[in-house]
Amino acid sequence: MSKYYLTTPIYYVNAAPHIGTAYCTFTADLIKRFQIQQGRDPVILTTGSDEHGQNVERAAKAIGKSPEEYATAIANEFVRQWQALGISVDHFIRTSDPKHFETVRDLFERCQRNGYIYKGSYTGQYCFHDELYVNDAKPGDPCPDCGRPTETVTEENYFFKLSAFGDKLLELYEREPNFIQPETRRNELIAFVKQGLNDLSITRTTINWGIPVPVEGKHVFYVWFDALISYMSAVKDREGIWPADLHLIGKDILRFHAIYWPAFLMAGGLPLPKQVFAHGWILFQESKMSKSRGNIVRPGPITEVMGGPDPLRYFLWREIPFGQDGNFSYDALIERYNADLANGIGNLASRTLTMIQQYCGGLVPASSGAPQIAEGAAAAAKEVTSRFLDFDFTRGIEAVLAFVSSIDRYIVERAPWKLARERQTSPEAGEKLNETLYTSAEALRLVCGWLYPVMPTSMEKIWAQLGMPTPLAALRAPDLRWGLLAAGQQTQKPEAVFPRIEAKTAIPRMQELEILEKDRQNALLGKKPEAAPPPTPAEPTITIDDFAKVDLRAGQVLSAEAVKGSDKLLHLKVDIGEPEPRTIVAGIALAYKPEQMVGRKVVIVANLAPRKLKGITSQGMIVAASLEGGSPVLAGFLEDVPVGARLK
Repeated sequence: MSKYYLTTPIYYVNAAPHIGTAYCTFTADLIKRFQIQQGRDPVILTTGSDEHGQNVERAAKAIGKSPEEYATAIANEFVRQWQALGISVDHFIRTSDPKHFETVRDLFERCQRNGYIYKGSYTGQYCFHDELYVNDAKPGDPCPDCGRPTETVTEENYFFKLSAFGDKLLELYEREPNFIQPETRRNELIAFVKQGLNDLSITRTTINWGIPVPVEGKHVFYVWFDALISYMSAVKDREGIWPADLHLIGKDILRFHAIYWPAFLMAGGLPLPKQVFAHGWILFQESKMSKSRGNIVRPGPITEVMGGPDPLRYFLWREIPFGQDGNFSYDALIERYNADLANGIGNLASRTLTMIQQYCGGLVPASSGAPQIAEGAAAAAKEVTSRFLDFDFTRGIEAVLAFVSSIDRYIVERAPWKLARERQTSPEAGEKLNETLYTSAEALRLVCGWLYPVMPTSMEKIWAQLGMPTPLAALRAPDLRWGLLAAGQQTQKPEAVFPRIEAKTAIPRMQELEILEKDRQNALLGKKPEAAPPPTPAEPTITIDDFAKVDLRAGQVLSAEAVKGSDKLLHLKVDIGEPEPRTIVAGIALAYKPEQMVGRKVVIVANLAPRKLKGITSQGMIVAASLEGGSPVLAGFLEDVPVGARLK
């Protein structure tokens, strides 16, 4: 099959890697592994570092380094992090690479020859943080992207005739409806372009740290004309790789990639990328993670405590539909891990391999498997492939989990432990036992293949325990059909791939390591350690009699749905051991989806006076904790507690 070339953003060196940059790069790695599995060849992944601009020049000067020394330190940190996280990168392009200089100058000269570059002067507002000229702004007005005050600049520039490309871009969006995805972002961009485009300044004369422009004077290229071209520079020596099949980016830089970038390429007469996909933000305490807000979470501490990057990878795609914003919390991470991985996939692997060891001497029994499960596997394979091709990883993973659940039910219904006892006197029981264990093992083989792009290291461990003779990375789509597991294959003694993790010890450890990692990265960036915040004053005390007035009960959520007209409220039906379930309206919709709530044990204030919210009478309150100004975290139980139990 044909090549597949995909890229992440070229990450700016004003910050070290965090969970947001890891999210995009993890996803690129998933797509790369999946496309290889589908038979595309070669599959090339490029990431890199965007190193030029006044921000970098200022940051380097502040810590007594040259811009090149500063940028090299941060670029090396990205390389180290991606390697530590098991991300398979083919090209790491730095915008300070001499071969990139050549590509930028070549495109500039192409655009100039074709009449799309002219010399002019610019006086106006500029955001140094985002390297962004802000049109229609007055001195001191905030930047529309980051909110910082803009500064007035006047300088001679070279301009790109972006205004000449409005109709051409709209024609592109109409002709190639998948060029911008998801659809909501496409619609936003079309509306923006229809308002008209202004010409774009693409050079600067007030800074030295940049790529020199091949003209008279001290012009250097403006950061976006420089950075975007790095996607071509990375593969300029590999014939037939450009254009990119996919640019993966965050939604905040869509305009640069879906307006500026295709316009530059059109002006230079060069092929356009096939698709730009803008994913949403990961929210922490209901805000986008950013270094300016100080609410960044880093992947290293999470992977150290969770046993590697796979649990984090799985959580991000299982919990957050790709393309939308989504919340991250340590509690949700561990809850999802234990429910889906420890109790689900991990349990299936353990029980299947253990029974093969006990009942078959560790050898895969001879059978063609259960026909109804084979049919289910074919349907699941089709669904997973279709969803992953559409970047709908959440639904694809759900299809795998549904298949795993069907195998769990099949094992319970067949009761192989009974068949093992009965086979001494019943040949039919022996045949059923062989069919049951082969079916479970073959199902496990397929699950490993489907989820390999999602959790490569974990699936390789289960694959090895199955005794598979070929590497999992060598598996291709035709191998993911029923019945290819060889009878008589020697399996290994099972070892837990997803051991249960206790939140009460794991979360404090991740938070402790997060502080250490933050200090390490701050030292890399030349920042001084932050002083510890003052302790939060305690609330006024109450007596034991005051507390006794509060009737706290254990409840279980029976149903949950969004409240019409509100983005914060959920309408819940909660069983607290009374004849009828309670109706409770809770302000947790930004942190918890309705489907996450169903079946969950919660703590209820049962004797709170009823109150109407959005026309619904709420008969109590759910107990939750949060950091100051943060998203709610529901109180729950580590042990099984009966519905209606009182808390004292």
